[in-house]
Amino acid sequence: MSIKPFISLLLLLSIEIVVCDEHDHIYKDGDEVVLWMNTVGPYHNRQETYSYFSLPFCRGKKSSISHYHETLGEALLGVELEFSGIDIDFKGDFSHTEYCTVDLTEEKYQAFMYAVQNHYWYQMYIDDLPIWGIVGEVDDGGDGHYVWTHKKFDIGYNKDYIVDVNLTSEVKVKLKPGIKIPFTYEVKWHPSKVKFEDRFDKYLDPNFFQHRIHWFSIFNSFMMVIFLVGLVSMILMRTLRKDYARYSKEEDLDDMEKDLGDEYGWKQVHGDVFRPASNALLFSAFIGTGYHIATVSLLVILFAIIGELYTERGSLLSTAIFVYAATAPVNGYTGGSLYARMGGKLWIKQMVMSAFMMPAAVCGTAFFINFIAIYYHASRAIPFTTMVAVSCICIFVILPLTLVGTVLGRNLSGQPDYPCRINAVPRPIPEKKWFMEPAVITILGGVLPFGSIFIEMYFIFTSFWAYKIYYVYGFMLLVFLILLVVTVCVTIVCTYFLLNAEDYRWQWTSFMAAASTAGYVYIYSFYYFFFKTK
Repeated sequence: MSIKPFISLLLLLSIEIVVCDEHDHIYKDGDEVVLWMNTVGPYHNRQETYSYFSLPFCRGKKSSISHYHETLGEALLGVELEFSGIDIDFKGDFSHTEYCTVDLTEEKYQAFMYAVQNHYWYQMYIDDLPIWGIVGEVDDGGDGHYVWTHKKFDIGYNKDYIVDVNLTSEVKVKLKPGIKIPFTYEVKWHPSKVKFEDRFDKYLDPNFFQHRIHWFSIFNSFMMVIFLVGLVSMILMRTLRKDYARYSKEEDLDDMEKDLGDEYGWKQVHGDVFRPASNALLFSAFIGTGYHIATVSLLVILFAIIGELYTERGSLLSTAIFVYAATAPVNGYTGGSLYARMGGKLWIKQMVMSAFMMPAAVCGTAFFINFIAIYYHASRAIPFTTMVAVSCICIFVILPLTLVGTVLGRNLSGQPDYPCRINAVPRPIPEKKWFMEPAVITILGGVLPFGSIFIEMYFIFTSFWAYKIYYVYGFMLLVFLILLVVTVCVTIVCTYFLLNAEDYRWQWTSFMAAASTAGYVYIYSFYYFFFKTK
C-alpha cells in the first residue's frame, strides 16, 4: 500500500493549519461580503451552544457564495459556520429589506418561546469579526414574549479593509402561534480611522485584565523564586559542604571505626541512588511527554505573542497541534535516551507509549465529550472527518517523528555514565518521620508552584469559559518561566530531603512532587466551575 496519499493528506493539513483564513481581507467596491451564522445558546452559559439554524430562523434568498474554507482548529472548536443567505456588498448600502418569512407553527412557536425565556443570543461573523445579537425579550410583566426581527448592520471600512462591525436589533414582534414573522435587515457603510491591525482592540477588556494585578502577581511569584533559589543554594553550597567536610574527615578512620560511627544522610545511598526507577518504561514515557509539553507550551506562547493568534478563529488550537506534531522528536529523544540509560530493552513499546500517551488522553476525552455533544445536537460536535484527520496526524506524523527522536536519543545519549557503581543488593530503607514519606512530599511539592500561577489561572479560566478574550500572552510567558524555576527548585529541595532520609526512591517522588501542581490546578478548575460560573 502506497504512503503517497497519506503524505499528500498531511501536507494539505499542514497548509490548512498555517493558512487559517478564508481570504486576504482585501475588498474592492461591490465585492461580496459574507455574513456567517455561527451559534446560538443561553447567555448565562456560553459553553452551551447550538447551530444558529437549530432555532426556526430562515435563510436569505442568496443561495451560493464564491468560496468557503474551514480550518482544522475551527472544526475542533466546534465552529460550524453556515451561510446566512443575506446579500451584502462592500461599500454598498442596503435600505430596510425583507430577506425571509417564518410561518410560526406550534413547534416553531415553542422553540422561540424557550429561547426567549432562557435569554438565548446568537453569534455571527463578517470578515472574521464576531457579532452578537439577542434572540428576543420578555416584557416587564412576564406575559409577552417578543422576538427581534430586524438586523441593522453598521460597518466601518478603512481603504480596502473592513475594520468595524456593529449590530443593532430592532422591531420586536410578539410571539403567537399561526402568525407570519418577516425578518429584515439593512446595511450602512461608513469610513473609519481604525487601522486593520487594531480592529480587534474593541473586543478586548483591559479593565478585566488589569496590568496592575498582573504585575503584583508576578512580583509575588518573583519573591517566591528568590526565596526558593536562596534555599536551594543554601542546601547545595552550605549543607552539602558540611556533609563533604564530615565525610572527608571520616576517610581517615579505619573500617571498624566507620562501621561503629553514626553515619547517616544522602551519602549512605550513593550505591543505590542511580538504581533504575520502578516501571522504567512508564517513567521514561512520562518524562519524554513532559519535555514535549513544556516545549510546545513555550513555543505556542511565543507564537501567540508574535502573531496575535486571538484574532483568528481556531488559530491557537491549530498552532498548538502543528507545533505538537513538529516537536515530537523532543519526546522521543528525552524519553528514549532515559529509558536506554536505565537499561530498558523494550524500546519500541516505550516509543509507542511516549508517542500516544498525550494524544490518547486528550483525544479520548474529547471524543467522549463529542458523543455527548452529538447526542444533544450541540454545535461543538466535531465532524467525523476531523476526527479522522487528527488520527492521521497522530499515526503518520507524531509516531514517525517520535521514532526518529528515540533512535537519536538511544544512540547519542543512551549510555549510562554514572559516577559510581550500583550496589547489587538494594539497601534497606530505614524508618523515617511521616513528613519525609514520598506521598507527603508529593502532596506538599505542588503547593508553591500552584501559588506562583494562581492569579493567572483565574484569568485563563475566565477566558476558557468564553467570557473574555485572553490576549496578555506576555504575562503568561513570565508566569510560565516563573513556574519552571519554582518547579525546578521545589523538586531539588524535595529530592534532597528524601535522600537525606536515606530513601533512594527519588525518581518518581521528584516527578510527582512537581506533577502534583497539575492536581491543584484541576481541583481549582472544579472550584471555578461551581462557584464562578452560572
